[in-house]
Amino acid sequence: MASLAPTPNADLAPLTTLGVAARAAWITAPETPAEVFEAFKWACDRGLPTLVLGGGSNLVFASDFPGLVLRLALRGREKIGETTEAHRVRVAAGESWHETVGWTLEQGWPGLENLALIPGSVGAAPVQNIGAYGLELTERFESLDALNVRTGEIVTLDQAACRFGYRDSIFKHADGAGLIVLAVTFALPKHWAPHASYRDIEEELASVGVSEPTPHAIFDAVVRVRRRKLPDPVELGNVGSFFKNPVVSASDAETLRARFPDLVSYTQADGRVKLAAGWLIDRAGWKGSRLGNAGVHERQALVLINRGGATGAEILALAARIRADVEAKFNVRLEQEPVTVGA
Repeated sequence: MASLAPTPNADLAPLTTLGVAARAAWITAPETPAEVFEAFKWACDRGLPTLVLGGGSNLVFASDFPGLVLRLALRGREKIGETTEAHRVRVAAGESWHETVGWTLEQGWPGLENLALIPGSVGAAPVQNIGAYGLELTERFESLDALNVRTGEIVTLDQAACRFGYRDSIFKHADGAGLIVLAVTFALPKHWAPHASYRDIEEELASVGVSEPTPHAIFDAVVRVRRRKLPDPVELGNVGSFFKNPVVSASDAETLRARFPDLVSYTQADGRVKLAAGWLIDRAGWKGSRLGNAGVHERQALVLINRGGATGAEILALAARIRADVEAKFNVRLEQEPVTVGA
């Protein structure tokens, strides 16, 4: 793999937003699909495990990584066509997600503005099936191109093939483990309508006197809200929301609401109810708390933070304590959102 020249004993802490200490036996930064396949073959020939790293915003390293880390560096953004309803825009996996959202607005193709300032890369967005402030990725997703690292074939997957669920996709399951996202195609609506009914965004727009929001106004509101509520990973290591918002039956939600009238919840299309994990953690008494060098953010209980020098083990121990207390108090099981790498 001479063209890729993998680097040994690489420091992974600065490549992740959580910033816990970890090293990789090898690291490389493929810039083309062919180089991605070459890197996997190189690792396979040596019996090494592999890990694809985008923006590093959804990983907790519990230990060093004994194999090859691929930090995808595929670049490119372009409009590839349009329909009567949408602009079709293709973006390479290595592009910054937030910068891509801003770029689409600059081109006059709104539709992603509610997902502004989500950290990470474009390739990670469908893996995690991101969503925020009333908009889900699936509402703008058309398809993606992925490399089958076992065969070298590039395949195209539509929404059904991606098996999207709440912060879930085929890529998080065994049958999708050999597929690496290379590029994502979005369908951005020509007949745009604002998604501005989410409470935080509605209140932010009202605070600046905006009653008929434009795409740029929503983008700016989302950025202000996220910066106010969530810590900057450059200043305080974190992976954003550490737990998924749990979804329970309507009857279970009513039982909880009888005990906790201020329960924060959102009824879903299928009749089930999504609970605010941050509210549950706050009411369980963990907001602003710490365990060693790991802590819970003072303004947003859903965010676990590295207060400086935290290990992955400390972060995971704190998460386990929180999960146990929430389950004991509310009989609701929290599910971790970021991926744990290592023991």
